[in-house]
Amino acid sequence: MTGLRYGKAALIVSGVAALFTAATAMYSAAEAKTVKIELTVKETQVPIDNQGHTVLGWTYNGQVPGPLLRATEGDTIDFTLINDAANKKSHSIDFHSARTDVLGDFAPIKPGEKKSFKFTVDNPGIYFYHCGADPMIQHIARGMVGAFIVDPKDPNAMPKADREYVLIEHQTFDNPEDIKAMMANQWTHDQFNATPFEYDPVHDTNATQTLEAKPGERVRIYFVNAGPNEFSGFHPIAGIWDKVYPSGNPKNVMTAMQNYTVAPGDAAIFDIISPKEGANALVNHSMRAALSGAIAVLMISKDADPSMGHGDKILVR
Repeated sequence: MTGLRYGKAALIVSGVAALFTAATAMYSAAEAKTVKIELTVKETQVPIDNQGHTVLGWTYNGQVPGPLLRATEGDTIDFTLINDAANKKSHSIDFHSARTDVLGDFAPIKPGEKKSFKFTVDNPGIYFYHCGADPMIQHIARGMVGAFIVDPKDPNAMPKADREYVLIEHQTFDNPEDIKAMMANQWTHDQFNATPFEYDPVHDTNATQTLEAKPGERVRIYFVNAGPNEFSGFHPIAGIWDKVYPSGNPKNVMTAMQNYTVAPGDAAIFDIISPKEGANALVNHSMRAALSGAIAVLMISKDADPSMGHGDKILVR
């Protein structure tokens, strides 16, 4: 009789566990959604400095870097790429957040063509996207780069950020047609978000903006190293990274880092908390890179603009 009671109890517990598992799966499925994304490739003039000079760039949606993309872990991405009929080159997309077919979905399309495909974003993090058409080094150098944030489905997986910013680092070349110079790594400028010293009025008096935050706020930097060639030793001058998450995955957490190296084509999340008013300079600690443009000033002030680090001021243009 005792054995029967224990058998019934075990059966009940097992049943409850099964119901709980099923309910959790149903909840997760209900939370996941389909996110439609459309990017149009445009070969157009883009700024190359803070003075307003331009050059012919290859872009997604006419801007360098391309639009900031965002979804939640588990979402299905319904993606369409359009190669504008006015373009001269074939172009493509390579999502580092996707597990799909490189020969099909990532294959280039000619001017006037478009393609669509779907994939799920199974892992949270910060991911690089770029053109993979041949020669890939040239398509990246000329501006076909962007960032894709995949937020964790668990909202408590990481400490809540008070402000968020995206920095995409990449090198540019004097002659965008000189493939040999690109392969020889003869770049001229290194920059965040396409313009040397864009957020650094100290080294370029034509720079008109900085990143902003208040003392004590957790500032989250979504950092992408677009390369095409150089590693980046990302360091906050006059600060310490409170947390670093390689590839942006919450499970990859590192604490109190002075510098963390991000390889070309990789990305990471960096959290910083500044206890006092003043400034931090976020740099690639390779001095050649920093002094060629890879410096972003983070101003810390009680009067920080409340719109900065939110909405369309996450990727500051």
